[in-house]
Amino acid sequence: MRDFIPHPVDQHVGARLRLARKMRGLPQRVLAAPLGLTFQQIQKYERGANRISASMLYALARQLSVPIDWFFEGVGSEGAMQERLGERARSLRDFMATREGPELAVLMARLPAAQRAQVLALMRAFAEPEALGRAS
Repeated sequence: MRDFIPHPVDQHVGARLRLARKMRGLPQRVLAAPLGLTFQQIQKYERGANRISASMLYALARQLSVPIDWFFEGVGSEGAMQERLGERARSLRDFMATREGPELAVLMARLPAAQRAQVLALMRAFAEPEALGRAS
């Protein structure tokens, strides 16, 4: 059996779906129910494991109050897409797919620039390999 690798565009659309859902504070079950879906199907969409049909994408956009093109923001051309899917972009996508990611992003955006810089400096200190070794 061949391992399935989701297409980068499906992963991108799924990540945007998760972000829109998280920004509205909706659990997967709440988003799924009015659309006649299970929360597992929403999970598969968000991972890019299942492609979202045009009619379902339309329904999801209406449910989440976002325009359809919002799901495709940042995709660009295929070459640019592959470039953006470098390690840094994958890390960001993976972070935004976590439970805390969207909330942290929204809260950081609310901070004044000086406080954002201080939080970023603290996070960099925690992320340093030497700091990680000292924290254990």
